[in-house]
Amino acid sequence: MLHTRLYRNGVLEKKDFPVEEVSDHLADPASTVWFDLCSPSAADLGVISEELGLHELAVEDVLNDHQRPKVDVYDNHLFVTVYGVHCEGDRVIPVEVNVFVTRNALVTVRENEHFDIGAVMRRWDATSRLAGHGVTFLLHGLLDYVVDRHMAVVQDLDGQAEALEESLFEEEVRDGRTLQREMYTLRKNTARLRKVTMPMREVLGTLLRRDQEIVGDRVMTPYYEDVRDHVVRVNEAVESIREMLANVRETRLSQQGFRLNEIMKRVTGWAAIIAVPTMITGFYGQNVPYPGSGQPWGFFMSAMLVAVASVALYAVFKKKDWL
Repeated sequence: MLHTRLYRNGVLEKKDFPVEEVSDHLADPASTVWFDLCSPSAADLGVISEELGLHELAVEDVLNDHQRPKVDVYDNHLFVTVYGVHCEGDRVIPVEVNVFVTRNALVTVRENEHFDIGAVMRRWDATSRLAGHGVTFLLHGLLDYVVDRHMAVVQDLDGQAEALEESLFEEEVRDGRTLQREMYTLRKNTARLRKVTMPMREVLGTLLRRDQEIVGDRVMTPYYEDVRDHVVRVNEAVESIREMLANVRETRLSQQGFRLNEIMKRVTGWAAIIAVPTMITGFYGQNVPYPGSGQPWGFFMSAMLVAVASVALYAVFKKKDWL
């Protein structure tokens, strides 16, 4: 489905109209136009580029996936790259969104349908009182949704990390392979999220520069500052999760070493208990005279020595917590 919107003097006047009508509305300085492209072809981008006078390098960046989050400033427009996040099972998958910003037009180019553009439109409708600020208002709504989505995912990952940390001290020992797999998945998801959230501070910093004319709206500045504050909180939370996972890993290794020492201590204790009966029976098995040799009471005496020595060693080891 094609998504388009026309705002005139801060009022939503028309939506879902054909892209061919965009040029007619751009001629009116009181109009603000937004339209969305999902996985467009090079030909589609070429038409838009000619219509809006976009720089060829910006168009090239759209065609080359996996750009770093950034803001490129050109003579007549801005080119912004950000990433939404899509959760698929236990995986966090970044979704690239490229944005062209001119004085009265905003063009979003999504990598795929996993980025919920409907949620962005609902956010615009919820803050329609700010629509009179044109593209500044539209860009803020988009960035606000992206960063809030980052925050939601990072809070979910933080909860998973805390649950993983607490599970290390449960009475019932979890399967080592399952625990290791969960740690690996959580570390991978955190690393993916960090790659797309860390540069967002630079993106907001560029947009908030005082010499920025396209989005240099003083009324909207506090709203952009609020988004930047959320970006800082997301980055701090991501770093906190990384530190927590590092602590979980170190704790897990320490527990494994401790558990190995406990096992070796017990095995050594039982080996010592078994060694004494072996020594006694070996002694009585020699082809030399010994106390009770050839007499029935000699057998009973050796059996009693084995039993007494084994019980004594077991009691001593148990008291020292070696067993």
